[in-house]
Amino acid sequence: MNLLELSQNIRKIRIEQEMTVEQLAKNSGFSKGFISQVENFRLTPSLKALTRIADALGVSMSMLFAEDGDTASQYTFGNLSEGRELDRDDGGEHGIRYLSLAHRHIGRKMDPFIIEYTPASPREFKIHDTEEFFILLEGELKYFLCDNHTHRLMHPNDTLYLKANVPHRVELAPGCSYAKGLLIYTDSSLDID
Repeated sequence: MNLLELSQNIRKIRIEQEMTVEQLAKNSGFSKGFISQVENFRLTPSLKALTRIADALGVSMSMLFAEDGDTASQYTFGNLSEGRELDRDDGGEHGIRYLSLAHRHIGRKMDPFIIEYTPASPREFKIHDTEEFFILLEGELKYFLCDNHTHRLMHPNDTLYLKANVPHRVELAPGCSYAKGLLIYTDSSLDID
């Protein structure tokens, strides 16, 4: 790999992660101008600088040097505070906030989310073509399965494994004003036994 390809890889990874030059600069401790010069092949960064850039992107150093076709990193570090909020097209009507925890990992086979629940209008039943694993971290929820009569009151540390295509919905338990959980969706193309 030549240095031009290295600079192109840095830009490509940043864009795939929907990260701005400003965000990468802030996360790496470099100026916006420095990152721009690196991406535009106007400046050759040191190995120490590349390490900081890789860390800020949440990828391994080898990922920066990956050839075409070697796009998926073997690991991506992150922090709960770095979750990217997803717009679920309900405008907050249902009081549910989704924070993607693996949005920076390219080629992932599962999607972990922190989900926060606040009082709002009841949500309709949803069906997904993916399997889900849910852990309630805080608060209490009523988890409805298949119909409005089948539900379970969930408490912190309770878990639920849900197969694909099972109708379900969630609402705060009576007297609870906030709940938080970890939800992991699998890639629908996986066949894991």
